[in-house]
Amino acid sequence: MASIFSKIVAGEIPCHKVCEDEHHLAFLDIMPLVHGHVLVIPKKEVDYIFDMEPEALAALWQFAQRVSHAVRKSVPCKRVGTAVIGLEVPHAHIHLVPMQTVGDINFTKEKLHPSSEELMSMAALIQSHL
Repeated sequence: MASIFSKIVAGEIPCHKVCEDEHHLAFLDIMPLVHGHVLVIPKKEVDYIFDMEPEALAALWQFAQRVSHAVRKSVPCKRVGTAVIGLEVPHAHIHLVPMQTVGDINFTKEKLHPSSEELMSMAALIQSHL
């Protein structure tokens, strides 16, 4: 069964796309830790990130790096933190989280619930810095 991320890649589920190329997709987390929280995925479904071929894994991180620069220009933050957890969705993904403090990347804290309009605005802002 296809993951929710594969359904997003296939266009079956909408997302607030930030960046895309032939092999990767970056979109806003709809329940972010902080505003500007982006998910970066390979379009090819792989459950565990470290099961990816070395070249594909390197390309995913290079894509994430490009997106992180745009996030940092779009959201006031000291750093863009990264996390690879992979327990909630069986599709490799990297979290890009704008941080002022280490607490901003605490996945046990309550998530935000931005409106669709807020997400659209944030996606456009990040896209403008790519």
